[in-house]
Amino acid sequence: MSDKAFQDYYPDKFNQCYGCGSHNPHGHQIKSRWDGDQSVANFTPEAYHTAVPGFVYGGLIASLIDCHSTGTAAAATYKAQGRAMDSEPGLRFVTASLHVDYLAPTPIDAQLEIRATVEELTEKKVVVVSRVLANGTVCAKGKVVAARMPSSMEKLID
Repeated sequence: MSDKAFQDYYPDKFNQCYGCGSHNPHGHQIKSRWDGDQSVANFTPEAYHTAVPGFVYGGLIASLIDCHSTGTAAAATYKAQGRAMDSEPGLRFVTASLHVDYLAPTPIDAQLEIRATVEELTEKKVVVVSRVLANGTVCAKGKVVAARMPSSMEKLID
């Protein structure tokens, strides 16, 4: 695996995301990397991520899948184009669709592993399938349709 995470390549203006932005001190600040053909990120829940005592809140799981998947979409697109992630023009993706299936209760005291594969990659979108594991058990799976950030949205950020 690479030492540098996908999110480490995000320019400052796009690094505020609650799930993956390193400039958001209140967010999850997940870090995604390639592990072969899959991307992987790890996250350790805190006590305040509780749904019911001993188990993780489902919204946290959805946000981990969401941000890991959009980061994977960007990294996969750079890879498909044969470009480094710090090359211009920069690529950012936003969530067009998020579907999560909760398969097993997710323990709050376990490190979570989020693993994703790219199911489809086109010029405008990337479909990413993710799994959230705790202690080797798949607790949730998700599917994200990540759309390339429209220039109209990017201009509002400048």
